[in-house]
Amino acid sequence: MKQRTLAKPFSCSGTGVHSGVRVNLTIQPAPANHGIRFQRSDLPDSPTIGAFFRNVVDTSLATVIGQEGAIVSTIEHLMAAFSGLSIDNALVTIDGYEMPIMDGSARVFAQGIMEAGTVEQDKPRSYLAITEKVEIVEGDKRVTAVPSDHFSITCNIAFNHPMINEQSVTLDMRDNTFLETISPARTFGFYRDIKMLKLYGLGRGADLGTGIALTDDGIMNEDGLRFPDEFVRHKLLDCLGDFSLLGMPILADITTNKSGHAFNHAFLETLFGNKGAWETRTLESKAL
Repeated sequence: MKQRTLAKPFSCSGTGVHSGVRVNLTIQPAPANHGIRFQRSDLPDSPTIGAFFRNVVDTSLATVIGQEGAIVSTIEHLMAAFSGLSIDNALVTIDGYEMPIMDGSARVFAQGIMEAGTVEQDKPRSYLAITEKVEIVEGDKRVTAVPSDHFSITCNIAFNHPMINEQSVTLDMRDNTFLETISPARTFGFYRDIKMLKLYGLGRGADLGTGIALTDDGIMNEDGLRFPDEFVRHKLLDCLGDFSLLGMPILADITTNKSGHAFNHAFLETLFGNKGAWETRTLESKAL
């Protein structure tokens, strides 16, 4: 019911999956009503960028936010950790333009936040409560949100690969299972596509330690999968991070089918533009 931030700063370092550049970041506590903001400490005057969907400037390979010429790329895994652990306010200071990929999941970020601890603040949380069904459809892609007094998300994927095929998973935020069941799920891609990215100067930081590399009929990672359905769990992780860019937690049951960063962003624009389908609410006042 109250806003939350970290009890103390948490720092880590890693390499950007596309740039291959090593960066350092520190997640710091922030006051109530601050929201999540990213600060580029390597740029003059250390500009900050609000983690809000209106600031999204690219969704082609990752979610990228930008303001006044400053960008931060690949923020979705950290944003998922904030959302999954109910962190409302934080300042993320980074000395480069791309977030570190770490092991391809949100586990390092989530564990770091838990080790730093969280504190409840003196302001109530504001929620975006869905009041009527909102849906966007494009071919076999779909995102649907229906009213609920809590937040849950179901992701469905289908890939023509023997280790994936059709998979579905649901996260209900009332269960507090994000840390164990979703945050360790790693990003994945076909090895042939990773090789192609490298030819174009992208994917420089991608290797078997930063995600799951698929062959035509298996995976290249010797340690195997962390979950039998790790692929759809990671897609849910991505969706959680993307949807958190509404700037406040959601009260809705959301279902996605074959969605990705660009389609998730399109849903947020559709939702926010449909003023009659939502209201802001606190759990104390019920409506504002």
